[in-house]
Amino acid sequence: MSILIPEAPIVSLCGSPEETEALGTQLAAKLQGGSVIALHGDLGAGKTVIARGIARGLGIQSAVTSPTFTVVQEYLGNVWTLYHIDLYRLSSEDDAIAFGIEDFLADRSAITILEWAERLPTLLPAETVHITLERVRETERRITQQQGRPASSKPSEQQ
Repeated sequence: MSILIPEAPIVSLCGSPEETEALGTQLAAKLQGGSVIALHGDLGAGKTVIARGIARGLGIQSAVTSPTFTVVQEYLGNVWTLYHIDLYRLSSEDDAIAFGIEDFLADRSAITILEWAERLPTLLPAETVHITLERVRETERRITQQQGRPASSKPSEQQ
């Protein structure tokens, strides 16, 4: 599977949640079935906002909220199913395996978005698109996209 994200990082500066959502919508146009998007960032960084944008780009008009308490939300898009998974409450990769994460990651008929993806250090496919959201100011975010390894402007966070 080939996603149209280069291995070199793409850095965007978004000045509002609306701009962050719009970036997600643009990203959705580059995705194919089987795409895995790993979202990284602190609480409140905008992970769910960019996930909502990706959902909109896939033709999903229903409310998109963080699946913190349900772990997985499933949405039917125009072409692809979207799995929005929040790993925040999981304590290990074994917990993720127990609820079937490997099935979601292998589903070629769906797009899978993972919030708190760093909780799956060895399970993510090599072609995963990593998106790191960093707070610059109250509503401004630096968003780094990179395929194949976690995107970060901090070398200590690179894998």
